[in-house]
Amino acid sequence: MTGMKQAFFEFDEELRFFLSPQNRQGTVPLSFQGPQSAKHLIESLGVPHTEIGWVQSNGHRISLDYQVQDGDRLEVHAAVPSASNPDLEPAEAVPEPCFVLDGHLGRLAAYLRMLGFDCLYRSDYTDDELTDISVHQGRILLTRDRRLLMKKVIRQGYCLRSLEPRRQLQEVVARFGLKHWVRPFQRCLRCNAPLQPVSKEDILERLEPLTKQYFEEFRLCPVCEQIYWKGSHYEKMLKMIERLTSSSG
Repeated sequence: MTGMKQAFFEFDEELRFFLSPQNRQGTVPLSFQGPQSAKHLIESLGVPHTEIGWVQSNGHRISLDYQVQDGDRLEVHAAVPSASNPDLEPAEAVPEPCFVLDGHLGRLAAYLRMLGFDCLYRSDYTDDELTDISVHQGRILLTRDRRLLMKKVIRQGYCLRSLEPRRQLQEVVARFGLKHWVRPFQRCLRCNAPLQPVSKEDILERLEPLTKQYFEEFRLCPVCEQIYWKGSHYEKMLKMIERLTSSSG
């Protein structure tokens, strides 16, 4: 066909998750017409730009705006997990990550809030709302919708691999090096607001008899008025956090 060009792509193993099964082994040839950017061609193979660390063409590092030429060989490298990236500044010198999550990730949002992270979540966010919040508030967009992450305006995002919320939490903690910022039990799991200490006397009429008898320390969400205390649920979450933050994986 007149004007047809061909380029060849090699992907890090981490990125092959996004490729169709027939493209997951070895070099991927791709035919195209007209001027095409590296971003467009890579995403046409299924890999969102938010998952890419850097790209090389014929041995030279290029931007995603690079216009791919006939016969180019592109090496596409995955984004390096923050905790293992030597080029990043120390955690105390960079802003603490904050997130916005799409409508299927309610349990993950609660887990991240449990660790102390600012997470916006609503089950009925539209794609446009998620995009706007991510762009204008500088929030990392967490989703399993790779097409949403392909929007050019999205600068910070991550496509979750697992369907299981605890595995998703492990993914996010590792990808963004969150262990440095973990401050458990500082946010409301329901609405994300910072919790405040409250005296037992001020909430006594809202407590169950056994809770009144055995617990003295309480926190209150000033927005939704949910009450928190160190019951059996607290011990289970604490063990989960300890496993998560002590893991080297």
